[in-house]
Amino acid sequence: MGYKVVIAGATGNVGREMLNILAERQFPVDELAVLASRRSLGTEVSFGDRTLKTQDIEQFDWTGWDMALFAIGSEATKIHAPKAARAGCVVIDNSSLYRYDPEVPLIVPEVNPQAVHGYAKKNIIANPNCSTAQMVVALKPLHDRSAIKRVVVSTYQSVSGAGKEGIDELWDQTKSIYNPTDDKPARKFTKQIAFNVIPHIDVFMEDGSTKEEWKMVAETKKIVDPSIKVTATCVRVPVFVGHSEAINIEFEEFLDEDEARDILREAPGVMVIDKREDGGYVTPIECVGDFATFISRIRQDSTIDNGLNLWCVSDNLRKGAALNAVQIAELLGREVLKKG
Repeated sequence: MGYKVVIAGATGNVGREMLNILAERQFPVDELAVLASRRSLGTEVSFGDRTLKTQDIEQFDWTGWDMALFAIGSEATKIHAPKAARAGCVVIDNSSLYRYDPEVPLIVPEVNPQAVHGYAKKNIIANPNCSTAQMVVALKPLHDRSAIKRVVVSTYQSVSGAGKEGIDELWDQTKSIYNPTDDKPARKFTKQIAFNVIPHIDVFMEDGSTKEEWKMVAETKKIVDPSIKVTATCVRVPVFVGHSEAINIEFEEFLDEDEARDILREAPGVMVIDKREDGGYVTPIECVGDFATFISRIRQDSTIDNGLNLWCVSDNLRKGAALNAVQIAELLGREVLKKG
């Protein structure tokens, strides 16, 4: 016996990836509904070797469904998630709407699986921000060995984090640079993204940080440990898929780089590729389509007491969004619903 599963936002990048991963991981689906807005009504999407037509989310009856994976943005989630939750369908939400709600667990299954039992307060579980998800997978096993005092992270985030419009803008601008009669001004991003980097993701806040940077701080504290100090600089780069992060960690006690490497090799969801030679590290193009969070360039930071540096790369459409949501669904099934 399997689960009755809903994918809300099935025609978007993340929704389609959720369907791919459910099929790849052979999630026990008994019945599957794929939902979209009216403008995408009837669009066909793939689930394994099946083709499904999307239904209208506005008219959908949530009664009797076990869980719903949401990838529809905060505004639509605000309308539809409470309806689903009231009907007894557990919502796993990819938007930022519920992440900071103290009554909604924010989960990365490799890091804080025990938090899943808090779902019942609102029948909603939040999926973290893409840049946070991959970072905390690397931080948690190290934090368990030696408490982390402070993290300084600089991100190199791909355009797919901004959705299909971001991918299209990079593609169109890149082509237009070689065609002087085909100018493609910035629309999705604040400046030209092709052959450029933009130190601005989401809106600016009063203290000069951006909302993306604030999310990394707040979510790391909620998922791992509220005592960890985090400062972030988030940068959009001209890469289609795959977020990268340069992470500097200060520990309470000394942690040798070799021991850190061994800890990370054993950590769930982590793949260490760290050879001190040409190409002995992972770049975004190599992580696309993979489930793992890749760690490279592990080395001591001699400028501070008890410091380490590392390089962290992951497919943001997978671990940063769709994969983490499916892993939460698996966790929910295994620990709570116990049907599959």
